Amino acid sequence: MKDRNLSSFLNDNDFDIHEPHSDHINRFKRKLNLKKKNTNFSWKWLSIAASIILLIGFYFGKAKVSSFENSLTKFAPEMAETEFFFITTIQQELKDIERYRNIETETLIENALDEIENLEEQQQLFIKELRNNNNKKLILKNLINNYQQQLNILKTLLFKIENQKKIKKIEQNYN
Repeated sequence: MKDRNLSSFLNDNDFDIHEPHSDHINRFKRKLNLKKKNTNFSWKWLSIAASIILLIGFYFGKAKVSSFENSLTKFAPEMAETEFFFITTIQQELKDIERYRNIETETLIENALDEIENLEEQQQLFIKELRNNNNKKLILKNLINNYQQQLNILKTLLFKIENQKKIKKIEQNYN
């Protein structure tokens, strides 16, 4: 019965018995190549864009720090050297941290920068108090403490990032 079905099927249906055109394989390969889209996400372009944004941020941040420095040294000239030390150290720490910036560390870095921004706002309040207040020593002590807090935040952040990097290397070695 199966033979009868098969033979009737073969007899009833027409099959393509002609060979394809000689250029058929080349056309087929071209069509396959055309349909390939580059779906690879380019982290390179994302990192370039992030770097540009950071440079713009550093530029505006540096301008802010420069104007801040001038205003503080106006009211407390004895603070100029100390302030310069802290500002340059903080800027160096920020540069060190930027080397580690990637998708995995982005949240850590942004949270730390938010904390530093809050501390910078406090600094502005201290400077305003310095203009109006007679207790200069206490305000200057608070300013130095504020700078130290900023440095501690950045050093803690660097420590966390480096530990995260070490843990990732260890995990890769075990896998």
